[in-house]
Amino acid sequence: MLDLKTVLVVTLATASLQAVAWVFVWQAWRHLYELKFLAAGFAAIAVGLLLMIVRGTEPAALAIVLHNTVIKLGLVLLAEGLARFLGQPRYTWIGVSLLIFQVVVWSAAVAVDPANIAIRIHTSTFFTIVIMSVMCLGLMRDRTQPTLLRWITIGILLEYMAASIIQSVIEYLLPADFQSGPILADRNAWYLLQGTLFLIAFFACLLFMVSSRLSADLREKNAALSREVQERRRLESRLNASLEAERALRDEQADFMRVVSHEFRTPLAIIRNAVDMIGLVGNRSPEATKERIAGIGEALNRLFSLIDRFMANDRDSGFRPEMIRVGSLIADVRLHFEMTERGERLVFTVNDDALSLFADPEMLATVLINLIDNALKYSSEDQPIDIDVRQEGRNVVVRVCDHGMGIPQAELHKIGRRFFRASNTMAGTGTGLGLYSSRKLLVYHGGKLQLLANDGQGMTAIVKLPLSSEATDQSSLEELTA
Repeated sequence: MLDLKTVLVVTLATASLQAVAWVFVWQAWRHLYELKFLAAGFAAIAVGLLLMIVRGTEPAALAIVLHNTVIKLGLVLLAEGLARFLGQPRYTWIGVSLLIFQVVVWSAAVAVDPANIAIRIHTSTFFTIVIMSVMCLGLMRDRTQPTLLRWITIGILLEYMAASIIQSVIEYLLPADFQSGPILADRNAWYLLQGTLFLIAFFACLLFMVSSRLSADLREKNAALSREVQERRRLESRLNASLEAERALRDEQADFMRVVSHEFRTPLAIIRNAVDMIGLVGNRSPEATKERIAGIGEALNRLFSLIDRFMANDRDSGFRPEMIRVGSLIADVRLHFEMTERGERLVFTVNDDALSLFADPEMLATVLINLIDNALKYSSEDQPIDIDVRQEGRNVVVRVCDHGMGIPQAELHKIGRRFFRASNTMAGTGTGLGLYSSRKLLVYHGGKLQLLANDGQGMTAIVKLPLSSEATDQSSLEELTA
């Protein structure tokens, strides 16, 4: 037989354990500050039940009001904690108003007719219906929790509301001398027993809600972490691209200085050779001296022109095409090698001296000088260098043929790369920039450079230049700057 006091003890133990459990949960996840209200709510219910158990058989009126009000305060705190946890409107004023209403009505009831508990039961039912309706409203508005879990919790709240209404109806309809059944010795014990079951079920629902919240927070943090990782990877990619651009710029600057050194060396060699010859000849040969001084002037003009081009603010401003005669271009190249005392080995064949094309004379002269210089450098001193210039279709074709050491077949495709030199060349004979810069300069003209191995010995460098000015279109310039 379950009497009222036994049920109260069971309910007290349940509420106390739940309060302790919520304290530990809150300590584990301090960012969920709403759990403090849930812990306080269950603790208040446990305190109220404890006060009811330890009071005597004839409690004072104030004790009756106080003990039940503490229990009702626990319900208000549970409603407050649930609303805060779900992020819903809290309606704190409703809970405070209900507590005041509870104190006033119960105080009046125990003062006027202490033996009549009907009015107190009806007041508690009203209190329960209102406060739990607020909790149901918050659950129905919520979209953060799983739908099934929200409706199960609402069903548990509705069950307790229905039990409270049934208790009021029983108290209203049954006579005062109604005898309880043999199992529940007090007719109100069943209500307290189902209240214990309500506390257990409600506690379980709240635990599932907290678990769902923590899982959602974990997923959100993982998603945020994933976004951060992706952002860091994007920034890392941009940083790597910036570093690569900076590295490419440094390489380009170093390349620029090497090309400058390579191209400036030729006119400087002419000047040095002319000065040496003037020192040897002196006043004994005014004609030779005059010729050498003229050569120095030509070399200086070329040197200044190269400086203007290499120091231009943008790369394309150094390209200055004009209509030039092929014969005049070849004459300038021949003069260059005569000034360096290497012209006797060169055999020039120009099919048409009057042939003209739209090009930059300094750039084309640099290309031809580089190719002829390579042919002289890598062939023996008793071997001639054949330079053949002729028109083939819409192109001017220049062939520079030597009978030197040639290039290994396996390395032929690498010739013309920056700093690459064939394995059969001797150290100190070049920098690997002559053919590289020649290819770059030919791109301005829409021209091409091809290297072929001769059947016997040596190499042939073939330059093809279009006669039309369309060779200088923007696509060629973009290819150069790529």
